[in-house]
Amino acid sequence: MTSSVTARAGAQLTRAVILIFAVTAGTSAAGLYYLQPLLHDVAADLRISTATAALLVSAAQVGYLAGLALLVPLGDFLERRRMVPALILASFVALAVSAAAPNFAVLLATTFATGVAASAAQVVVPWSSSLAEPERRGEVVGTVMSGLLLGILLSRLLSGTIAEFGGWRTVLLVASGIQLLMALALYLKGPAGGQAAAEESYPEVLVSILTLIRRHPVLRQRMILGFFAMACFSAVWTAIAFLLAGSHGSPFHFSEFSIGLFSLAGVAGALGAPVVGRLADRGYLRIVTTLVWIVVLGSWGLLAWGGHNVIALVVALLVFDFGIQGIQLSNQSAIYALDPAARSRLTTAYMVMYFLGGVAGSVTAGAAYQAGGWALVCEIGLGATVAGLLLWTVFAVRARWQGSMELEDSDESVELVAENRPAMALGI
Repeated sequence: MTSSVTARAGAQLTRAVILIFAVTAGTSAAGLYYLQPLLHDVAADLRISTATAALLVSAAQVGYLAGLALLVPLGDFLERRRMVPALILASFVALAVSAAAPNFAVLLATTFATGVAASAAQVVVPWSSSLAEPERRGEVVGTVMSGLLLGILLSRLLSGTIAEFGGWRTVLLVASGIQLLMALALYLKGPAGGQAAAEESYPEVLVSILTLIRRHPVLRQRMILGFFAMACFSAVWTAIAFLLAGSHGSPFHFSEFSIGLFSLAGVAGALGAPVVGRLADRGYLRIVTTLVWIVVLGSWGLLAWGGHNVIALVVALLVFDFGIQGIQLSNQSAIYALDPAARSRLTTAYMVMYFLGGVAGSVTAGAAYQAGGWALVCEIGLGATVAGLLLWTVFAVRARWQGSMELEDSDESVELVAENRPAMALGI
């Protein structure tokens, strides 16, 4: 029966639906970043200090964290075809009110609400995973995750471009219109996502996240690896704005629009994620994980060189973002194989730790750049990557000593074994 259900779900997951999922994830996540490069304009318009305007970034992050912890688990409890469009409509309203905000207090509140609604991106990812056939799951999740990362990277470029002609309020107004269109497209084209057991109450769903963390060593390990990977990603993209603007002896002096164009290098790297997904689908998850960590490790040398050479910097960003996206995809491929009925809750556990890594990386990068410039940021990032690679090595060696990876007693595990895939691909 499970095979027939999976086949029906897979049949609904057309290329058009996958594209809608990817764009939905990207536009939802983008809501966190539209104002980030425009804080100076916001401060001038609302007559507040730059430091006060910077609280908008924190408000979006706190809202997103709240959505991850409190709303994403409901993806295992509610019909996703209704839940996700509802969150996107909430994002539409929050962005529209933000565009018309008469004062900072209103803008701060609506920015927080936008952050909460942005958690829709992390409901779409397990939704796509649950609909994909086992042999395509990595590729599908990789495509959706590419959309999410592209939304993050391109949001700054889109924001800067629109602001050149219409100001920060126009940026938010355009963003709200995009969300309205995506809510409509997803509601009309999104396949049924299924529901968790009806007897589960909301508090029980939240408590079950802790149970999942305690039950699955692979989840705990991937959460730690995700923390280090996102800390590196956030550190680079936080500090690079200072580097390109010419702060602290940097040889570069680019405009805000030109700085936004550098995100295109990250976009090119992110587009390679489906390749990683296909390799994971073929049973090479352990090898893929090792290779993408090595890619990130090697990218730090290019990034350091890029502090003095713009061509090296562009190449470094391409390689670095490909590696980070590969780590993220390998982590999610591993955790989604643990319990098909709890993918949203597994996402919550993993992404909360992942996001905390991002906060740690951005805070560290700001202080590091102030103290020692781009070189110090690269040194700290290199150290974090070495720590992540060493931890991964320990996890992998420990699993090899145990003889085989832990397989959960689930229909998916049985299906994957029946397809003669290496059991190692389901764990770390």
